[in-house]
Order: sequence, then structure tokens, then C-alpha cells
Amino acid sequence: MSSNEVTLQQENGQPLDTKSEVQDTPAPPAIPFYTECSEAAQAELFNECEEQFAQLEMLQNEIILAEPDSDENPQEQSVNRLTAVAAELKQWQTRQPELLSTNPEVLLVVGAEELQKLNSQLELVLSCSQAKRDTLRETLKSEQKWLEEKKEVLRAGTEHVVKQRLENERLSEHSVLQDTKKKIQKMKDYQNRLMETLTDVLAEHFPLPTQETTADKKKKNIPQELNENLISLNEVLELLMNTTLETPHDPYVSIDETFWPPYTEMLLRHGIAQRHPEDCFKIRLETFY
Repeated sequence: MSSNEVTLQQENGQPLDTKSEVQDTPAPPAIPFYTECSEAAQAELFNECEEQFAQLEMLQNEIILAEPDSDENPQEQSVNRLTAVAAELKQWQTRQPELLSTNPEVLLVVGAEELQKLNSQLELVLSCSQAKRDTLRETLKSEQKWLEEKKEVLRAGTEHVVKQRLENERLSEHSVLQDTKKKIQKMKDYQNRLMETLTDVLAEHFPLPTQETTADKKKKNIPQELNENLISLNEVLELLMNTTLETPHDPYVSIDETFWPPYTEMLLRHGIAQRHPEDCFKIRLETFY
């Protein structure tokens, strides 16, 4: 896979094939390094250098002789130097570069040295590119792993949403109403069982007075008249509870001859009922909430 194909895949958002290894760039062919020239070439190059150096000395002497006197105005000297530099720059820009030597052997050695320098620079660039490629490959692997984890989370969330949606569709308004009715019926059944249990307990432990109990009290010289219209303790409690629920603004019940006084007194003493603050013949169920 070439580097251009990898770049195109990254720009298009396509996943790279991590299984296939990127082929390393083949090493460039070895360049022969000519470190020495023949004696004739060296002598020729030395003579050319001497000629160029002599010409440079001559030009330098001419420049020194052409310099103006120090008595001249410094500002005028600066302007003249600027003009001279501008003219020299223009001349160098229009001048074609010339070879120092035309000897093929010298040019071959100089070219080989330049190629060696260029080869070293390219090898450095190649090593940097390979290191960057390895870093990008590791980053790609971690990003792909992170993407897979996010896909799993998204898949699980989507499945949960679909499941909840199906359950909500099943729970229609009719089913909710039926469930509410069932709960209400369960509470009513529970209340009925409690009332039945309370009735049985009260009937067993708190029965209505009979002729026998009245006769016993007469023997103790306690006059006692038995009213046949007496209501049981269960009926008294039921009357108090119904009055509290039906008329919460006036929960008091009037005490008449149907209430047996011992039971009424027991309810008052044990905190089950309380008297009216202004009328002692009225009682109500104690507030337990």
C-alpha cells in the first residue's frame, strides 16, 4: 500500500487495513563517493583558484582606490554606498552563474559530495517519516478500539430503548386501570378481614351485658337496670369510625341510652375516644394520624 493510498483512505474516513503492513521504502542505491581527484585535476583546480584569487585581489584594490576621501559628508557617503550596493545587486541578479571549473573529474567529485549530503538529509527525513507512521498506526489502533467500545454502548442503549418502548406499548390504559382496580379490591378485602377479626375479638372479650351479670351486681347491692337496646362495643367503634370518615368536619356522636357506660368510659380512659370540649354527652374517635 503506497503512502498516497493511505492518505486518501484517511481523508475519506475509511479504516486502514491494520493486518497488512506498509511496505518500507526501498533503500536508495549506493552512490560512489569520489574523495580524491587525479594530480592533473588537482593542479588545474589549484591554478584556477589562484587566478580567481588574484582577480579578487585586483578588484579589492580597485575598490579601495575608488573609495572617496574621508572629508566627504557622511550622509553623501551613505547614499553613494547604497547606490553602489543596489547596482551590484542588480548586476548579480542579471548575471548567469558560472562553474568554478569545467574539468569533468572535479565536477564529478563535487557532485558526488552534494549527492552524499542530499542522501543523508533524505535518510533523516525517511527515519522521521517512519517514526511518525508508527505513531499514527498506534493512534489508529487505539481509536479503532475506542470506536468499537462506543458502538457496543450504543447497541446496548438502543436495545434497551426498544425493549422499554415495547413494554410501554403493552401497558395500555386499560391494563393500568385493571391493575388499579385490583389493588383497590385487595385493600377492601384486607379491610374486611381486619373488621371481621376486630368483630370476633370484641365479641369474645367485650360482650354485651346479660341478665346473669346484672343479677351478680344486684347481689352486691348495686342497682343495675338492663336496657335491651344496648349496642355492642363493635357497633360503637364502627359508628365512631363511619362518622369520622363521612363527616370529618363534625365527627362527634351523641351518647344516648344505647351506649353502655362502662364501655364508653373504657374508650375514654384508654385514649380511643375523647369527649366534646363543650358537651360531655358527645364523643369522637381519637385522631391517630
